[in-house]
Amino acid sequence: MTAHVLADTSVLVGRSMRHITRSMDTIITVTITPIAMMLMFVYVLGGAIQAGAGRYVDYLLPGILLITIASGIAYTAVRLFNDMTSGIFERFHSMPIARSSVLWAHVLTSLVSNGLSVAIVVLVALVMGFRSPAGLLAWLAVAGILALVTLALTWLAVLAALAAKTAEGATAFSYPLIFLPFISSAFVPTDTMPGPVRAFAENQPVTSIVNTIRALLAGEPVSGDIWIALAWCVGILAVAYVLSMVAYRRRIAS
Repeated sequence: MTAHVLADTSVLVGRSMRHITRSMDTIITVTITPIAMMLMFVYVLGGAIQAGAGRYVDYLLPGILLITIASGIAYTAVRLFNDMTSGIFERFHSMPIARSSVLWAHVLTSLVSNGLSVAIVVLVALVMGFRSPAGLLAWLAVAGILALVTLALTWLAVLAALAAKTAEGATAFSYPLIFLPFISSAFVPTDTMPGPVRAFAENQPVTSIVNTIRALLAGEPVSGDIWIALAWCVGILAVAYVLSMVAYRRRIAS
């Protein structure tokens, strides 16, 4: 049974990846906004922002990577919504394939495409002066955290696509996710914020995730933020996955 699901999923992932490789403008579009924001904050606003003694691009990059992922999953929601409304889902369900593979194909495609977008943003950051003393294990830990974030947010995108009535509705959920890093430690230290804003910023998931990635990239000891970050990611992933599968069963049963 497991082999059957894996085989079906791999075929459908290949289909989704062919769509992306034939239209690379999606990945380019996803990276343009985060790169433009990084350029603006580093070269226009960076001189007025007090974020420590190091280079501001080093401080900024983790938050920009999360914005890149939040932008990318919106396209996952659109691709899934288009599949559901074009009739291709009905064709898939008439075939002897594992039904869950249809969703997993979109999720894994999102993981690959967002990984490419993140790599492009990191390359631009290197050109802008970003440097990291982190070793291989720290970079692998960063990649693992970003992959977990992508999976968690992608299942939120799946849930949004299954519940949406229009393509615009399928992407609307991503706007708060893109905005959330602005009320966190992604751009400025939280201790510079007013009391209520600071309380929210320090207790929302982006801050713990950003702080963990920043410490890993700086080659510094990782604090307890890593466990909070992992708890947020796993919790969001579990809840979004369960709700998505419930919504999917209702959708195909109707």
